[in-house]
Amino acid sequence: MDARIREHAEIIVDHSTDIQAGDNVVVYLPSEAEDLGVALHELIGDRGANPLYLNYSDRADRAFLRAREDDFDTPSHHLAMYEEADVVILARAGPNPSEKSDVAPETNAAYRRAYQPVQKERLSTRWCLTQYPTGGYAQLAGMSTEGYENFVWDAVNKDWDEQREFQAQMVEIMDDADEVRIRSGDDTDLTMSVAGNSTLNDYGEKNLPGGEVFTAPVKDSVEGEVHFDMPLYRYGREIEGARLTFEDGKVVGHSADRNEELLTGILDTDEGARYLGELGIGMNRAIDQFTYNMLFDEKMGDTVHMAVGSAYPETVGDENELNESAEHVDMIVDMSEESVIEVDGEVVQRDGTFVFEDDF
Repeated sequence: MDARIREHAEIIVDHSTDIQAGDNVVVYLPSEAEDLGVALHELIGDRGANPLYLNYSDRADRAFLRAREDDFDTPSHHLAMYEEADVVILARAGPNPSEKSDVAPETNAAYRRAYQPVQKERLSTRWCLTQYPTGGYAQLAGMSTEGYENFVWDAVNKDWDEQREFQAQMVEIMDDADEVRIRSGDDTDLTMSVAGNSTLNDYGEKNLPGGEVFTAPVKDSVEGEVHFDMPLYRYGREIEGARLTFEDGKVVGHSADRNEELLTGILDTDEGARYLGELGIGMNRAIDQFTYNMLFDEKMGDTVHMAVGSAYPETVGDENELNESAEHVDMIVDMSEESVIEVDGEVVQRDGTFVFEDDF
């Protein structure tokens, strides 16, 4: 076994989820990630915890969704499993990231609505979502298999305490903020309030790799237009050139250069899908190229991302409304050129470089 797989497993068990004796741990992986599963089970056993190992298959999911199409039930047995779990570990790894590309957007939306209670229960555990490198994801990224393996493990197996300290500088700026303004090129000028909300430092716990700071906008405060100039890969299909217009926090206009109907389906999932649930700022310099995988792309050091749909409860202050939705869909703006982030009127990032970096 590649020693980097063992290191990856150690980071998940000790840093990301802090597995303790007696913990009930769900390990939910595709078969292609079996080596990671083996390494995790060895470590889980060493810590005195109790694993439940499940495989998932995008082919099987596709077959179910195309056969059922609508009128989904909340899977109570799936919900019960997460109610008994202390820790949940998931990894992306399948051979074909486009496997579910021919599932209708309205079917995906219906299933997401039915699955929402299960998702909420999973998010209440100590969970970690990570990536295991496979040929299918390497092809999606336009990389060789070996090159993609190196890319994944360089981004994952790193000094997360050092990354936490670097990102803490941005958390300090955001925690005192009232208003954030994002400007990029001629097509993006968006303002939002974050007053009363908390900014979190993602350094490889729930998402591995980590490498962002994120918060929630005040629900009705988002105003302006944003052009997401980096593609979004969702349900096995690529949305290019997404544009959203906000008034009083709500998406009142949208378009896309490619697969606009998929974007429409996401926004029509429920009422909350037309509001922003997250503003994130990428800060992981080890992620230096776009790979069509949001787990990595949203962490790039010269990007911001915004998610339509649900907000993370821990980011929303007691006096502010929590946006709820069955969706949480991140979209990215490239901030490397002709771009600034302003916090309360002060520029804190220009063309991808932060105010606390030497070359600002």
